[in-house]
Amino acid sequence: MRDFIEKMRNKGLVVDVNEPVSTDMQAAKMASTTDKLLFFHNIEGKRAVMNLTASRTSLSLALGIDEKKIVATLADAKFDGKVVEAGPMKMEKPDLTRIPIMHHFPKDAGKYLTSAIVFSRWDGIENASIHRMQVLDSHRVAARLVEGRHTHVMLKKALAKGENLPIAITIGTHPAVTFASCTRVPTAMELPFAAELMGGEMQVHRCSNGVLVPDAEIVLEGFITGDLTEEGPFVDITGTYDPIRMQHIIEFTGMYMKPDCIYHGILPGGDEHKMLMGAPYEPKIYKAVAGVTEVRNVVLTKGGCGYLHAVIQIKKSTQGDGKNAIMAAFAAHTSLKHVVVVDEDIDPTNPHDVEYAVATRVRGDLDVMVITGVRGSSLDPCQLEDGTNVKVGVDATMVLGREADFSRATW
Repeated sequence: MRDFIEKMRNKGLVVDVNEPVSTDMQAAKMASTTDKLLFFHNIEGKRAVMNLTASRTSLSLALGIDEKKIVATLADAKFDGKVVEAGPMKMEKPDLTRIPIMHHFPKDAGKYLTSAIVFSRWDGIENASIHRMQVLDSHRVAARLVEGRHTHVMLKKALAKGENLPIAITIGTHPAVTFASCTRVPTAMELPFAAELMGGEMQVHRCSNGVLVPDAEIVLEGFITGDLTEEGPFVDITGTYDPIRMQHIIEFTGMYMKPDCIYHGILPGGDEHKMLMGAPYEPKIYKAVAGVTEVRNVVLTKGGCGYLHAVIQIKKSTQGDGKNAIMAAFAAHTSLKHVVVVDEDIDPTNPHDVEYAVATRVRGDLDVMVITGVRGSSLDPCQLEDGTNVKVGVDATMVLGREADFSRATW
């Protein structure tokens, strides 16, 4: 992560904050005002960064991929990076009070780890994913584990055999590793994918409980237990409060910290959160749409919480391609709520351009698809009690054969 910070600094994308800053909402407020990387040199006597990859420019730098080619390049990922095991880490007694963990919003239940990657291992299979964690005391947290996701499935298998699930969490990893951990990949392919993104090879260390972890500023090893406690409220991707739930407790048994370590915090509902929620889905949508028409780009928009709205740029061959693209997108990312399909002359990253396409190329009776009674995102406040929602697709492409009527004047 330190190498990446220096790359960002060389590009003029780092703001050094030298004055004292509090972990109690002050750092979070500052991160909400910019998408530049904030480096806090005195956050209650410690060091921390926020907005590590809060823009497509920073994500491009992290992945080493041209900003305009990120989606198409990632759609061709092979998940074939080489993971090389290095020496073990020297652990000490865990003490979360030594880490500048932040309290982000007034109604949050307390301090939360937001960037921590959970590496879990069961039956020789290792998974990596990010889970928010509410600090309970110096060595325990409550983790939000979404039911049916891989970590939750592995935990249920462990508990069924009367065992806790071995895990290790990392804080302050290279953002390519974080991105890989946020991506839906084939089973156990998070580390090979991270290695692929890192140039083809990556070193990992084995914790005392058998879990493999990459280089990080902070590593905490331990177990997810069968014990439950209240977790939440907490602000999620939509900027609204997620409710209180009964969630599993993680108990840490060891801790590793680099000298003068740099903590990484992600602002809930902020630009980095949106980037890491949405950008990993864009290649998946790209591949699905490529199966029905020529796709040029896919963008999950910031205004759509980086997760609920997609703009898809295509090259039409037949009049129905726009609607086929909409259906493919909804199938690829079931949390999508609204999809807009545009032509090649529309920049999907530019909200004004997209709105222009909707204004001049859409007839509501012909070009709008409304699908009721379907599953959407559990994070959407509009969902009904039975979990269903409404999806809308907008075909904002020109009518084939009438392009001259829609083409914009240029010099």
